[in-house]
Amino acid sequence: MQKIIFLTISLILMTNMVLAQKISHEGKEYNIKGDKIFLNGVEVTNDLSSFDQNFLKSKLRLKLSDEKKAKKLEKERKTAINKQKRAEKKQKKAEKELKQKQNAQDNFESAQKKFEQAQRKYEKLKKKGKLSPEDEVKWLDKIDKLRGKVDKKEKQLKKS
Repeated sequence: MQKIIFLTISLILMTNMVLAQKISHEGKEYNIKGDKIFLNGVEVTNDLSSFDQNFLKSKLRLKLSDEKKAKKLEKERKTAINKQKRAEKKQKKAEKELKQKQNAQDNFESAQKKFEQAQRKYEKLKKKGKLSPEDEVKWLDKIDKLRGKVDKKEKQLKKS
């Protein structure tokens, strides 16, 4: 795809170079090829004064120079756009990483809070003597699972 675009642009530029040798002066279209000047396909170099010849050639040089400057400015504009796109992409990546870190932090804090709440509730029920041996096993399993989740979320937090 890039090769096709490059070839198309090259053809357009080459066509512009050929067309760039056309100069309008006093309502007439002159073609300049090398040192020869043509009007409607007929060479008129010798018919023109040296002043007119130099004027037409300098006008052509000025036109070509302006086109070069325009191409250079277009290239610089494209380069600036590409740099801006890369910077935006880098910024989005940094924002995404920051969001992931924040999510990991929130997940860790949430898991830790649930673990601590379950532990406090277990201790409270144990103090009051409201736990049967089966309930105590269930609570210890629940607390153990929550401890595992906290450890997992802590690893994710350190990883991000």
